[in-house]
Amino acid sequence: MGSVIIAVVITLLVTAVVVYFVTTAYYKKVTEAKIGNADEKAREIIDEAVKTAETKKREAMLEAKEESIRVKNDLDKEVKERRAEIGRSERRIVQKEENLDKKLEAIEKREAGFAAKEEEINRQKAQVAKLNEERVKELERISGLTSEQAKDYLLKTVEEDVKIDTAKLIKEMEHKAKEEADKKAKEYVVTAIQKCAADHVAETTISVVQLPNDEMKGRIIGREGRNIRTLETLTGVDLIIDDTPEAVILSGFDPIRREVARIALEKLIVDGRIHPARIEEMVEKAQKEVETMIREEGEAATLEVGVHGIHPELVRLLGRMKFRTSYGQNALKHSIEVAQLSGLLAAEIGVDVRTAKRAGLLHDIGKSVDHDMEGSHIQIGVDLCRKYKESPIIINAVEAHHGDVEPESLIACIIQAADTISAARPGARRETLETYSNRLKQLEDISNGFKGVEKSFAIQAGREIRIMVVPEQISDADMVLLARDISKQIEAELEYPGQIKVNVIRESRVTDYAK
Repeated sequence: MGSVIIAVVITLLVTAVVVYFVTTAYYKKVTEAKIGNADEKAREIIDEAVKTAETKKREAMLEAKEESIRVKNDLDKEVKERRAEIGRSERRIVQKEENLDKKLEAIEKREAGFAAKEEEINRQKAQVAKLNEERVKELERISGLTSEQAKDYLLKTVEEDVKIDTAKLIKEMEHKAKEEADKKAKEYVVTAIQKCAADHVAETTISVVQLPNDEMKGRIIGREGRNIRTLETLTGVDLIIDDTPEAVILSGFDPIRREVARIALEKLIVDGRIHPARIEEMVEKAQKEVETMIREEGEAATLEVGVHGIHPELVRLLGRMKFRTSYGQNALKHSIEVAQLSGLLAAEIGVDVRTAKRAGLLHDIGKSVDHDMEGSHIQIGVDLCRKYKESPIIINAVEAHHGDVEPESLIACIIQAADTISAARPGARRETLETYSNRLKQLEDISNGFKGVEKSFAIQAGREIRIMVVPEQISDADMVLLARDISKQIEAELEYPGQIKVNVIRESRVTDYAK
């Protein structure tokens, strides 16, 4: 039993060994077969890769060659095109040079022709001069007189005959014209004066404002005079507060300033609140009221005369003339009177009445701004009429009404006559007032001409000039020198009785608001 088991075990062991060796040999064969297949495939893959690389290399080389050939072709084409363009440019340049040569040759030929023609013309001129000289000599031989003697004889004969006839004709015409002109002129002037009766009120240099009581004088003066000083500074008018009961006198040569001061003071008296800020407010309102009044006066003047279509700015300037005097005669009333007289004279001699009235109304328009602008009132008026498109007839009438230029129409002659008639009325003008006003204006002009002067006012009937300076430009030390320089210039340029006080004022003001 034991041997059987051993035998079985040995059998099993032998079987296992055999099976192991058989299996090992089989797997070895299979493995060797697989390795052989793998090596073969690897060699195939390597061969395939080498073949592909060769193919790619050949393709890349072919593409590079094609690209280089294409680039070379493009470069060759571009070089050919540029060479062709350069050839064309060279041909154009050569053609232009040929054209210039041809033109230069043609110009030289023309110059040569002109020279020949000029020579021919000079030769003909010399021949003509020679023939003319021979003709004159032949005429002198035939007549027995030289050309100068013949000319003098002919002129003397004709001149004597013409002088006699002209003298007779002129004498007859002058005699007849004088008779007719004197008669007609007297008729026209008398008729015009009879139809136009105007009053004459001489303007003064003061205005009186009535007060409700004498206590108001102290309120107008204010603490340490600040109220009266503010009002005088803003308006340029001197306030005279004296013993006159319940009245304050406003003194100043500029009627517009006096009117502004009067209206402002009356408003302050009615309001009752009198202090510098309120004074400034009332002066500003008064200035607006005066501007409105000026415009209304101008419109009223045009309506009174019956002239329409005048530019609004000219109408406003007409209104300003209400506050302007000339030799004591109100300028606006004078212009209205000249317009009426011009219309009457124009109707008498048969010219356009409306144009004559228009020219008469505008003849002194320059006086409304002649104290603000340089030049005579005639030149200023002409410039204003041109600026606002008045007709040439009106412009000439304005320019010629004092005889500065020759009148170009009957209208201008009528304006001259009407202006003279209006000025010649008894009491119409006073020479002294004009001289006085001019002196006050010159005082202000001298002061305003200095650097740093903001504005100046001639007050106290010309005995004082009050000058407001710009504080940023004039220091306290400069004020002393400025006052002295203005005084010296006044002494050099003006003639006046007594003395004139030069008062320079420098004021700095800071304003802020509490909100």
